[in-house]
Amino acid sequence: MTDALDVLVVATATVLATGLGALPVIASGAAAERLRPWLDGLVIGVMGVAAVVGLLRPAFQTGSPPAIAVGIALGAGGLWWARRALRHHVPGEGDAPEAERTALLAFGVLFVHSLPEGLALGSALAAQGSVATLVAVAIAIQNIPEGTVTAIALRRAGRSPAVQLGAATLTSVPQIPGALLAWLAVDLVAAILPASLAAAGAAMLLLVCVDLVPQGAHASSPARVVGGAVAGAAAMIALAVALGGT
Repeated sequence: MTDALDVLVVATATVLATGLGALPVIASGAAAERLRPWLDGLVIGVMGVAAVVGLLRPAFQTGSPPAIAVGIALGAGGLWWARRALRHHVPGEGDAPEAERTALLAFGVLFVHSLPEGLALGSALAAQGSVATLVAVAIAIQNIPEGTVTAIALRRAGRSPAVQLGAATLTSVPQIPGALLAWLAVDLVAAILPASLAAAGAAMLLLVCVDLVPQGAHASSPARVVGGAVAGAAAMIALAVALGGT
């Protein structure tokens, strides 16, 4: 029987998996910039598929149309508000302010969307059986490229390796209280989970379309961006198939 300590341990493990994603960026040093077009594309592919397959698809499968509409409106509206707020509080022109805004947006979206992942994890652990293992493994593996996304954005903003690692790990911390909440009140969470997933998926997909794709289009080698995006998307789709997510 799963108890609160088990939930805490599993949720903490998924959080630490996010930090693993920052390690290649930290270890590669200047090579990360030389690989920037490929990494830009990889982030686009990973985040795009994660938003659609990992968040929006299960939201549409389990939620009612009004709940999905509310979730999408909240997610998209929240991201637009965040972009306006960051534009106001990070004045100036040039690459540095833009990199800072992108890093803050990437961190914010991933931080917020980790809560519904935690809710899903807690619900699965409450159900126990094979579904608990599947969901826990899927979330932990998905967290790794999310850590990479955060670390790349922070590196471009000039942040230190320690900040890259710490912030990457921090993006998934809401999974811990989310998992505990869901485990304690799974019936209540089941009612709000689809809207939460829809909000997170809409925000992430909008971030990809509004910020990351235009950034990739202006890269020095758009073809490499496309190649990275295809590779990232293919890897995420293969993972979803392997874990029974499609």
